Formats: sequence, C-alpha cells, structure tokens
Amino acid sequence: MTTLTAVPPSRFGDLLAAEWIKLRSLRSTAWTLALSTLFVVGSAAVAALADVRNLAGGASGRARPEGFVPFDAYPPAGYLTLMLVAGSAGALTVVSEYGTGLIRTTTVAVPARGSVVLAKAVVTGVVWTVAGAVISTGSFLVSQAVLDGEGMGVAITHPGVARALVASALLAPVCGVVGVGLGVLIRHSAMTMVSSAFLLLMFPLLFSTSSRWSADVNHVTLFAAWKRLVQNWGDSPDNLEYTATVPGAVAVFVLWPLVAVVLAVLAVRRRDV
Repeated sequence: MTTLTAVPPSRFGDLLAAEWIKLRSLRSTAWTLALSTLFVVGSAAVAALADVRNLAGGASGRARPEGFVPFDAYPPAGYLTLMLVAGSAGALTVVSEYGTGLIRTTTVAVPARGSVVLAKAVVTGVVWTVAGAVISTGSFLVSQAVLDGEGMGVAITHPGVARALVASALLAPVCGVVGVGLGVLIRHSAMTMVSSAFLLLMFPLLFSTSSRWSADVNHVTLFAAWKRLVQNWGDSPDNLEYTATVPGAVAVFVLWPLVAVVLAVLAVRRRDV
C-alpha cells in the first residue's frame, strides 16, 4: 500500500487547482449547473403562479396568505431535484475516476489520498455553494415578482426570508459533499447513485413525524432539516406531529458533510485504489 504523507499548504493549493480543472473541463458540469438553475427557479415561478390563481382575491374561498410563503419561493419538488442532482454530481467527481482508472494516476502523483478527497470535497462544495446561492436568490426573486402582481410579495428583509434563503443556498453544496463521500466509500457508479438517491430523497419518507422515535429519525435527514429552516411559522396548537428545532436542523446541515468527508478520508487511507 502506498505510504501516506502530509501535503503542505502550497501543494494542497495545487490539488485544488487540479480538481477545479477536472471539473470545469467536463461539458456536463456547465449543463448540469445551468439546467438545475433553470428547473429550480422555474419551479418557484410555477408555485407562485399557482398561488396567484388559487388565492388572489379569495376566488377559491381561501384566505389570502400573509407574509412570506416559503414554499412558493422554495417548492419541495424543485429542491428535492436539486438535492439529487448535487449529490449525484458530487459522487461523479470520484466514481468517474475509479471507472476510467484515472484515480491510479492521481494517487501516484499525490500519495496523500486523504488530501485528494479533501480537495474534491472543497472544490465540489465551492462550486455548488455559488450555484446554490444563485438558485436560492433567483427562486426568491422570481416567486416574489410573480406574487407582487397580487400584492402578496415581500421584501428580502422580511422575517424568515434570510434563514430560508441561506438554508436553500447551502442545501446543494451539502448534498454535493455528501455525494463525494459516498463516491469514495462505494466507488461503483450505479450503486453510488442509488445510495445517494435513497439517503437524500427516499429515506426521509420512510419515517413520519407522528410518533417520537420516527420523528427523531426523520429530523436527522437533510430534507427534513431544510424544511424546518425554510419554515417561517410556528406550530399550531392542534398540531399532533413532532417538529424539529432550528438548532437541530443547523446541526444536521453541519454534521452530514462533515461525517461524509471524515469517513471518506478514513476509508481511502485503508484501501487500495
């Protein structure tokens, strides 16, 4: 097995540059980012238009919503798709190298495999943070522009908007880094994609919030944490479900990518390529 050595800061900068070159040289990267942005922002516009049709002027007999309506700006369907795309893209940065054999060249050039994993995680996180910020801000602005036509829009300074905007911007990089970790742990393309989809999308649906133990499991998933951070209203007195706390949701956002990277670094140091 290759001897592991520490990578000095200057060398780690070279690793970051190399990973960035790999990522941007793929045509799929630009297309993935562009289509993800269009789809998610478009889903926010569709959600806002649906609310305008259903609620404007009380035409359907329902009360006009007051204040910030987060699921217009941040519809679950759009952001579930973003989670899947970001997680899959993060995984591909790893499994594509294992599939082509390029990982052997990388580890020969850089024996410190843990540093390679960290570089991939950092580059993936930065790229998807920028994309997430654009998507999150665009989703809010487009949805509020539609709602403004009926006097239902709010300013970006409205209570609850900042937290929802930041949480939605960070959802993509968090999922992307988790995808990197899964790619290192599993290595096989198909299995990594299935595992990413299951953990990020399907797993939260298996546990309801109507019982305490099930709610506790649900609340440690990324989708549940994101929903709690986006939510800007309190629980109603007759609510029979268990609700996650905001600090708990923030902890979930921090721990998922951290645990994924730590496990990936430990695994790559103990296995041959």
